[in-house]
Order: sequence, then C-alpha cells, then structure tokens
Amino acid sequence: MSQDKILRKNMLALLTGEYARMSFEDAVAEFPMRRINENFPNADYTPWDLLEHIRIAQEDILDYIKNPKYKERAWPSDYWPPKGKKASPADWKKTISDFKRDFKELRDMVKDPKTDLYEEIPWGTGQTILREIVLVANHNAFHLGEFAMMRQAMGTWGKSHKR
Repeated sequence: MSQDKILRKNMLALLTGEYARMSFEDAVAEFPMRRINENFPNADYTPWDLLEHIRIAQEDILDYIKNPKYKERAWPSDYWPPKGKKASPADWKKTISDFKRDFKELRDMVKDPKTDLYEEIPWGTGQTILREIVLVANHNAFHLGEFAMMRQAMGTWGKSHKR
C-alpha cells in the first residue's frame, strides 16, 4: 500500500473515531427530545448548544478549506448558538443533518486522491488541508467525548446504549 493510501486511511479513521472513540451517530443516538434544551450539570449550555457548536466549528473549517472569500468568525459568539435559544426537535434534526453533510464532504475530500493534503491553503497563513482535517478530527473528538460524559451525567443514554 502506498504512503498516500496509508495516510488517507488513517485520516479517515481519525475523523470517524474508528480506532479510539464512539462515532457521532452513536453519541447522539436515541437522545430524548424532551431534554435537548436542559443544561448539562454544572454548565451553562445544553445538549443542543454543544452539538450546534460542533457543527458550526466543523462548517467553519470546511468553509476555510474551500472558500477563497472565507471570512473569519468572531470567537466565541459566532461558534455557539445564541444564549438561551430553545431548540425545537426540527432544529436538533437539522443540526445533525448539517453536521453529517459537512462531515461527508470532509471525508470525501480525504478519500479523493486528487486532494493534495499537503497543499497550503492559498488564503491562509501556511495551513494545509491535512492540518485542517486534523483540527476537525480533534475538535469533534474532544466535544463528542464531552457530549458522551454529559449524557452519562444527565442519565440520557437509552437502554440499547453500549459502552
């Protein structure tokens, strides 16, 4: 197997958590809709707030990779939903759907041998596509772990949850 194929295989595993953590789908599975706006214990944000933050950050990095007219967002206000916004079940589903759409685009980018992972992003300051993919993987992994721990603390795992 070529070094390029090995790298791409491992980058995909890093994105999906295949070797070390649960997937996004497993983390959000069977979450009770009645609790999407309930604050985590000792936190000032909700399960939906956290998922929306993960989605927004991933979307931003994908936009940065692709868009020559990329505009930097303000931290932290542009990376979290508005404080106190109550999400509907439709908002929850949209967050999950939009996350999956952008995640698929990132995976497809990594899978595509035409994508030069070492190419510097022309409108950046030396960042490569590889670096940005690692950034997405790390950010998603961190917050999905947080989401799983908060589910444990909230008692929101369903009966079919496996450790």
